[in-house]
Amino acid sequence: MKRRILTAIILGPAGLWIVGWAPQWLFLLALLAVAECGLAEYFRVARHAGFSLMPALGYGGAAALCLAQIAEVDWPASRGQAVPATLLLVLVLTLLLALRKPIELRDYFSATASTFLGVVYLGFMLCWLVPLRFAVADGQKLTILLFLVVAFSDIFAYLLGRWIGRTPLIPRISPGKTVEGSIAGFLGGVLVGFLYARFFWRTDSLKKAILWSALIAIAGQLGDLVESAMKRASDVKDSGALLPGHGGLLDRIDSLILAVPALWIAVALNGFK
Repeated sequence: MKRRILTAIILGPAGLWIVGWAPQWLFLLALLAVAECGLAEYFRVARHAGFSLMPALGYGGAAALCLAQIAEVDWPASRGQAVPATLLLVLVLTLLLALRKPIELRDYFSATASTFLGVVYLGFMLCWLVPLRFAVADGQKLTILLFLVVAFSDIFAYLLGRWIGRTPLIPRISPGKTVEGSIAGFLGGVLVGFLYARFFWRTDSLKKAILWSALIAIAGQLGDLVESAMKRASDVKDSGALLPGHGGLLDRIDSLILAVPALWIAVALNGFK
């Protein structure tokens, strides 16, 4: 527990500063580092499950998607084209490069499916942080809201789940998660989102901020369950050992992986206002 808290105290403020105040180049470097490290842990979990992989293509594809988002933000002529084109190119390359000799034909399905899933799961999902931060009105405030709700939803779920949790949530996927912890995580995330929007953001659209906080909290918990299902299917406890007391990086960003596109979709449907 002490190592877990110490790691959070060190990394939490640094992550919040990068999300809210870092210049674009540093934001991009941090995003690339997170996506690539997370992908490395994903590949570790997938190998443990017995899947064949093409890691070089996966790393390149995830990085290319993040760079494509920067291109769409900085060069309006490419807007709406760079990301779909990059994703399509990665898919085509995945299907073709799996035909090469080192990949056994009996592993063709696992090599293509597991590699492309990794690119989508880490690269495509997380790359929407770029336009969310730099291409919409109040992008800084939105990304800070995202970070705070995800972080505190995890904290409330973990602490109160350990304290009052009695009813298993989905034991076949994650035996340690409880209904009480899940409810506490949701309410805690929404409360923190409300406090931030009311006293720091001071937005006129307080109801909208609360709804977005609820969406982030729900998507974050679903993202946690998705990663837990992957680990359970691969019979591993943690995705890695990068963060003392927390396990791997993927274990810490799993909530963000679905929360990022969920918030982006909500903002897009609202007309980017």
